[in-house]
Amino acid sequence: MDKNTKVHTKENHGSGHIIQSLIVNMLIAVSKGVAAFMTGSGAMLAETIHSSADCANQGLLLLGVKQAQQPADDKHPFGYGKSVYFWSFMVAMLLFSIGGMFSIYEGIHKFNSPEPVENIAWGIGVLVFAIALEGYATYSNIVEINKRRGNGGFINYLRNTKDSDLIVVFGENGAAVFGLFLALIAMMATYYTGDGRYDALGSLAIGVVLILVAIFLAIEVKSLLIGESADPIIMHTINDIIKKDSNITELINCRTIQQGPGEVLVCVKIKCKPNLDTQTISTLINSFETTLRAKRPEAKWIYVEPDLQEWKAG
Repeated sequence: MDKNTKVHTKENHGSGHIIQSLIVNMLIAVSKGVAAFMTGSGAMLAETIHSSADCANQGLLLLGVKQAQQPADDKHPFGYGKSVYFWSFMVAMLLFSIGGMFSIYEGIHKFNSPEPVENIAWGIGVLVFAIALEGYATYSNIVEINKRRGNGGFINYLRNTKDSDLIVVFGENGAAVFGLFLALIAMMATYYTGDGRYDALGSLAIGVVLILVAIFLAIEVKSLLIGESADPIIMHTINDIIKKDSNITELINCRTIQQGPGEVLVCVKIKCKPNLDTQTISTLINSFETTLRAKRPEAKWIYVEPDLQEWKAG
């Protein structure tokens, strides 16, 4: 096992990156709204709606993080960790509908009824301001991702991570930066050519970007929501533990479920040496659980079933 592999626990998954993005988007939404009113730009209006939707989305993510911190109870014996995944999926849907579809609607409307862009200085100033803020927020997300991914590749982390809240915020911020550049290009093209259809095309392009990002996020979060297996490092750790215990001869099977960021359910069936007494088996199981939790703290629930017969593996 790579000693540099990051250890993912519930405590590692704070909400600081969400709060930071929320503050940034609130400032940007207000500034974009003023610029949209002053310039009459459809692309700018689409960006205003986008940032406003992002504010609501980050509020939902904060709600999910708070709900996930509730302790397990009789109704939810494995806790509320998947609340984060549910609200992350809702955010993806809102990004698709309110952000993407509205931008496309606005683009079609402006293309059929083009209008000139006025007071371009307002628009350029606000867009540059927004690019700086969103760029900073995106950079902060990348720094946090690099902390969590350890030695794994960046793209591989995006595809396989269990940190849905961070990936959703990064996706929103990354799409926002790209959308802002599109809005800036569309606004300047409209102003200097006098053709309002460039502004409409900018709004359409922003809508397409938001929809593509929303689809990617929805696919990734859906896998976690319906029950995705945990990081393979847990299986590697279990195999290492078994190799070092002379009373365990084989791992018959292992099932893991990601219950939330930093929370994993582990069910293991092991083949033991014959003729072990109950005291030895009990000590073996307790030692196995203690060692696994020490090496992988995210393994919150561990169930070990000892067996002697390989044919029960299915």
